[in-house]
Amino acid sequence: MIDDLEIDSPLVRCFRVEAAVPSLEDNTADIDRLKLTLKDVLQQQGVVEYHLHIPFQLLAKLASVFRSAGFSGYVLVNMLPACGEIIDFLPHKPQALPAMALDLGTTYLEASVLDLLTGKKLAEGNIENRQIQFGSDILSRIHMTTSLKSSGPDEMNDGLQNLRESVTESINELAAQLADKAGIRTTEIRALSVSGNTTMVHLFLGLSPYHICREPYTPLINDPDPCHAYDLGLDIAAMAPVWVLPSIGSYFGGDLISGILACSLDILEDTCMLIDVGTNAEVVLGNRDWLIACAGAAGPALEGGVARMGMRAGPGAIEHVAIDTDKWTLSYTTIENTPAAGVCGSGLIDLIAQLYLARVIDFRGKFRKEIEPDSKEHKAFLEKRLCSENDEMFFVVALPVETVNGQPVILSQIDLDALIRSKAAMYAILTTLVSQVGVAFEEVGKIFVAGAFGKHIDPRQAITLGMLPDLPLSKYEPVGNSSLQGAELVVLSGSYRRRSKQISQKVTYVELNVNQEFMMRFSGSRLIPHTDSSLFPSVPVFQSSHNA
Repeated sequence: MIDDLEIDSPLVRCFRVEAAVPSLEDNTADIDRLKLTLKDVLQQQGVVEYHLHIPFQLLAKLASVFRSAGFSGYVLVNMLPACGEIIDFLPHKPQALPAMALDLGTTYLEASVLDLLTGKKLAEGNIENRQIQFGSDILSRIHMTTSLKSSGPDEMNDGLQNLRESVTESINELAAQLADKAGIRTTEIRALSVSGNTTMVHLFLGLSPYHICREPYTPLINDPDPCHAYDLGLDIAAMAPVWVLPSIGSYFGGDLISGILACSLDILEDTCMLIDVGTNAEVVLGNRDWLIACAGAAGPALEGGVARMGMRAGPGAIEHVAIDTDKWTLSYTTIENTPAAGVCGSGLIDLIAQLYLARVIDFRGKFRKEIEPDSKEHKAFLEKRLCSENDEMFFVVALPVETVNGQPVILSQIDLDALIRSKAAMYAILTTLVSQVGVAFEEVGKIFVAGAFGKHIDPRQAITLGMLPDLPLSKYEPVGNSSLQGAELVVLSGSYRRRSKQISQKVTYVELNVNQEFMMRFSGSRLIPHTDSSLFPSVPVFQSSHNA
């Protein structure tokens, strides 16, 4: 019966109650009267058993406002699994019941504010995670939590404290920005759902991530119980429930469970795949009956984080590149159409695929040192774009007059090598995963590509490189920030909260670090498009690195 109440219930609900005024014939205590009246309301909805709880610190306030409102008004209830937590009483129905959904990213935090009464999105935005000042990657932050000592045996060490406080400050700043956009106060935000990888969740909760990166790679917790905003120093409503999506292990966090929810992968009849490229490349394959997943270090270069001129997808990032080999011209587009500042992952993929098709690089991903131009336009293109310095070749993507800082945006051989390794890792991850269950790529119904990478990537170019399987483009579907989408779903619906816990029990995780098959597939994937070119029938193969 409790399940029926929670199925479509947002994390906080507003109930109308109208209690009888106390009399000599009915001298029920005020708080008891409130609970009994609310139970009657729930019974009218078919709920006969749902424990109601009032936190001790709210007893006096609730009794006072209930009586001053004439024992009639609206009750706010945190819809927790174990009980309904009565946290406020309002004499009038609120115009909105704001809640915040948060994607707790390593580099950026992205969030939205939703109205739990209507499901409408009131505001959205992002902010840099201040933890980045202590290290741009997870491992450096884990190291920081062990390098500084605590002042007492039961106290958080300075490193962990600094990391926890910095992410809390970032969340509070983002909440203030979104509240301002929505025209509300931050204290009106009544709930928070959080989706993040396992390490980020530990740092957010002030839990040591020490064992996450050490054998046998065991987190302190995978499925935290809900807590309150005031427990975490958040500047939203003090009694706002904080719901953290569960993880499965050290390398499979709630952000990936969010992605599964956002794509409905756990309830689809057809076998589908989810690819989420962030710090790592995380992949899930399956359907309503089974799910299998793995993760690998393919992300940094694909996010533009390895190339000298690489950058995350943002204003000024070159996101698409085209080379016209008839006129020998290069064109590109930047995010928000601002002057070029660098190249993001999708731009790198486009660029290298185009360089391969234009025969500027060979099938090994190496610049061709001696190219015989076949026209004056071809010669002019090579003289302007393909350069060398100290015997190191590089390609000029954006000329100095086109950039934000007057410096050319270039692609070096080192950058090329990094991208080739990343594309090889990506394809090896995908092929290893499908081989684990004996599924052919052609049998996969949809391939959902998540994140900024999925939003900007051109699958045709990725296929040319041999990074994604050579399938009809209709199979690829960008889904945006699936981590945030999952967080939005769980704050709005009890059925999604329940599904998030069920997913964590049904996923089989494949560890690639000790997988010999993965290493063999990685080696075979380091050519363009692949050592076995028959796997990519739509991609031209130029077998020689010399002039043809």
